[in-house]
Amino acid sequence: MSRLKVLIVAEVLDEHEIGEAVMTFKLVREICRLADVTVLALECNKGPPLAQQLPDAEVITWREPPIYRKHERLAAMLKTSTLFLAGRVEQWIRNALRDGRRWDIAHQLSPSAPRYYTALRKFDIPYIVGPVGGALETPAAFREESSSEAWFTKLRFIDQLRFRYDPWLRAGYSRAAMVVGVAPYVKDVLAAVPLKKFRAFLGIGVDSVSNERREPRAEGPVRLLHIGRGVRTKGLRDVVRAMTLLRHKDVTLTSIGQGPETDFCRQLAVQLGVADRCAFLGQLPHAKIDEHVASSDVFVFPSFRESMGIVLFETMSRGLPVITVRKGGPDWIVGEDCGLKIDVTDPETMPKDLAAAIARLVDDPALRMRLGETAKERLRAEQVWPVKARVMCGLYAEALAAAAPQAASIALAASDPTSPAA
Repeated sequence: MSRLKVLIVAEVLDEHEIGEAVMTFKLVREICRLADVTVLALECNKGPPLAQQLPDAEVITWREPPIYRKHERLAAMLKTSTLFLAGRVEQWIRNALRDGRRWDIAHQLSPSAPRYYTALRKFDIPYIVGPVGGALETPAAFREESSSEAWFTKLRFIDQLRFRYDPWLRAGYSRAAMVVGVAPYVKDVLAAVPLKKFRAFLGIGVDSVSNERREPRAEGPVRLLHIGRGVRTKGLRDVVRAMTLLRHKDVTLTSIGQGPETDFCRQLAVQLGVADRCAFLGQLPHAKIDEHVASSDVFVFPSFRESMGIVLFETMSRGLPVITVRKGGPDWIVGEDCGLKIDVTDPETMPKDLAAAIARLVDDPALRMRLGETAKERLRAEQVWPVKARVMCGLYAEALAAAAPQAASIALAASDPTSPAA
């Protein structure tokens, strides 16, 4: 049976990068095992050339102009290189179509933020956009405490105006055969845009899941762990406040991550009298982070403007039970059977709810172990990369079903591991 021909557009894929770049790479690498893939992307910044990293794909890349990397944090927020890439992609596809090249489906895979144009809207090729995420606003009750964020992070408020009035952005979504969001909340974010079809698919995954059972320690304090960039929205301040409300004094908190909020929380812990039970370690290398995950008992991550949460997968794959929030990506990632979730309310209520959830896990070691083991089972069944690639090929099939039934059947076969085409 013929293999599906897929054209993938992605900003950066690199096995040697972090975050979105490496997650996108791993998904594409697995899709290449199931389909004939052409990749259009910016050239890698850290690893060897992308063509060497993806030997099973046809790879076309362009070198990003150095000016786009002059201000790293601003460039990461604004994605200034996307217009450069879109122009190159548009011209390349036009030339390829003129030469008789054809694909069954195209896929704008990254960037994951929903505020960027796709050149695919200009061609008569069925296409998918996503998984996209982000565009979450800071809840009103937390805005005053979040006022110290960098100015460019506040540009998110423009997103909703653009979803309503930007004709090029709206066309990119409305002409897509399917829009994929990192979690169900994205459909609400894009409510002003008429979509043909929406599906949720997490743009993150895991390479493997630990087989080691995490037995509760017989003695010693219960160790809470928080990992996240040092900004207010990651919820570290709420965890420190929760520490003061615990009747248990044999609970410690370790924070990994650096930023303005880290320094604030270090001082807050002193003011609240819990500094002796809180350790703020700043930024650590990945190997050291793994050591702290292995030695901790509970991962506390009340991040209230989180589109996905790679760190959730990294801790859950090691069997760590999670306390998080019913909002954004964490609400979808963490099921009731593998963690505890609290509502995002206000700075006075959230610490109380966190303290109650922490106390519940402190008092019930068996629950901690059960939640951690269930988390591993779910990741193993749904979030390892080969499984995610088959799910994505299934989405290709669904998107193609109306426009190109024959191509849809090929995609469906690729998503079925029992099929000869898979």
